[in-house]
Amino acid sequence: MRPATTIWGLLAINAALIGVGAIVAGGGDGAAGSGKKIGLVFDIGGKNDESFNTSAWHGLEKAKDELGVQVEFIEPSEGADRESALRSLAARGFDLVIGVGYLFGPTLERLAQQFPDVKFAGIDYSPTAGVGVIPNLAGLAFRENEGSYLVGAIAGLETRTKVVGFVGALRNPLIVKFEAGYRAGVAKVCPDCRVDAAYAGTDGRAFSDPTKGAEMAAAQFDDGADIIFHAAGKTGDGVFAAAKQRGERAIGVDLDQYPRAPCCVVTSMVKGVDVAVFDVIQDVVDGRFSPGVHELGLADKGVGFVANEQNRRLLPLEVVRQAEALRDDIVAGRITVPKTYP
Repeated sequence: MRPATTIWGLLAINAALIGVGAIVAGGGDGAAGSGKKIGLVFDIGGKNDESFNTSAWHGLEKAKDELGVQVEFIEPSEGADRESALRSLAARGFDLVIGVGYLFGPTLERLAQQFPDVKFAGIDYSPTAGVGVIPNLAGLAFRENEGSYLVGAIAGLETRTKVVGFVGALRNPLIVKFEAGYRAGVAKVCPDCRVDAAYAGTDGRAFSDPTKGAEMAAAQFDDGADIIFHAAGKTGDGVFAAAKQRGERAIGVDLDQYPRAPCCVVTSMVKGVDVAVFDVIQDVVDGRFSPGVHELGLADKGVGFVANEQNRRLLPLEVVRQAEALRDDIVAGRITVPKTYP
């Protein structure tokens, strides 16, 4: 898989078996991918979560439009059987089946071995202990800790109270990477700042609980925080709601989430999920699919932060320049960003 090609600051970008699904036709007969069938199963929140899933949807749509592939997606309802959704696509002979989210990992490993003629890809896939490279399974992963370091530095530079917050969905290695990077970035620019952190739950539902997100954010604002970074999917909508109510600020995740709360979103830590999805589809079309885990970070322009005209009034140019300097230090190896936090 080729490195992502996103820019530093802003990464632009009913045939239901279970839940809600759709079939989308591909491009014209002359398109390179004509005849290739791509299936994608979204995580909780679906393609309209305006976050992680929406970014994957953008990549799928781009592949349909530019490569001419035929695409089908399935949106499982909460608690639905992801394996049934993936299996249905594989059994029907799709050329590539993509699972969006780390929760798909073990299932993708099982199905890839059961359907050796079908290629599989997992967003945020991390191999199960003891499982080696599976020839028809690619993992599309990101160094979220690096992007989170930059928005942590922004929070540390912008806080007035020297207290900032973090709201995660659930405490697992993936989300802990966000917290660890964020804490390190805050500490780099504001050693005497404090980071309050809280997690919404212990299973996948923690990504879709805005009420819980609002409660946790309100508690952190009450404790003195004046900026909160979330890595919690739709639960993050509650963080934005609390910021609006309190007149405080927030930092979005995965996509540019400024439109969710123009009053309050200072910046967003963005991941090139759309680019990763498009690239793995193009690799299948071009006959160069590569198994194993492909991890994208700042050096690959696979993560970044948003700095544009929309959020300029909330994010001063001088702060952007300081964050960009730290980015350059990370890429050059002068700063190593931790992936874990005690």
